[in-house]
Amino acid sequence: MKKLLSLLLSCAMLLALAACGGGTGDTQESPSSSPAAENTESSTPEAEPVELIVFAAASMTETLTEISELYKEVAPNVTLTFNFDSSGKLVDQIEAGADCDIFISAAQTQMNEIDSAQGEDTNPEGYDFVLQGTRINLLENKVALAVPEGNPADITSFSDLTTDKLTLLAIGNSDVPVGQYTLEILEYLGTSAEELEAQGKLTYGGNVKEVTTQVKEAAADAGIIYATDAFSDGLTVVDTATTDMCGQVIYPAAVLNITQHETEAQAFLDYLQTDEAMAVFEAVGFSPAE
Repeated sequence: MKKLLSLLLSCAMLLALAACGGGTGDTQESPSSSPAAENTESSTPEAEPVELIVFAAASMTETLTEISELYKEVAPNVTLTFNFDSSGKLVDQIEAGADCDIFISAAQTQMNEIDSAQGEDTNPEGYDFVLQGTRINLLENKVALAVPEGNPADITSFSDLTTDKLTLLAIGNSDVPVGQYTLEILEYLGTSAEELEAQGKLTYGGNVKEVTTQVKEAAADAGIIYATDAFSDGLTVVDTATTDMCGQVIYPAAVLNITQHETEAQAFLDYLQTDEAMAVFEAVGFSPAE
């Protein structure tokens, strides 16, 4: 009887040990391996893609195209779409209802024409497109007298434009900034577009790029363009206009109040004033506006 009880007790103990040992084979999921734990670090959502439409003077074609590549690193969600032309034509498009987020003009006159903060003398139609508080003077340029390769007519200064050296001079139309600066220079020299045109000595371009092309192709003895365009096209500059001749050549810029992307537009305008962007402008002859 005692042997039977001992045997039963031994079996019970073995069964209990087996039950405990079987439990050690189970694998429990640790908190660190749970899906919730794996997602404890929240990821930053990507910014929504935005297209900014920038209307800019034709003389900024090369620099803004280069800057747009740099800006991809700063704001990868922003696509910059440029419309380059004479400032007057760009203003006409804005007034006609074209989509535009930022406008950069080659002269104050065209920016004034769409800025309600200006008086009737400079904004007679009362157009209101500039987002107040965003307008800045961004850059300064120079008006230059450029000649074709080899300078066949031996034009060496603005004063030569009133001599027999000149056969044909390329200038901008009177409704574009470079043409308006040119009219002031001619008046300073004691002549006029009308006088030179009567002598058959003028050819015109619809914007500064068209004037530059005429000089580059030697279709004219010389051309009055911006120093930056002369640099970009590898033309020789023989003279540069002083402020007495045509005043300062200031490029104003502003966000327009028709934009649907005010924050992004202002951010790009701010970027254009950084050292990185200014280095691109200065490389071709622009300088920060004072």
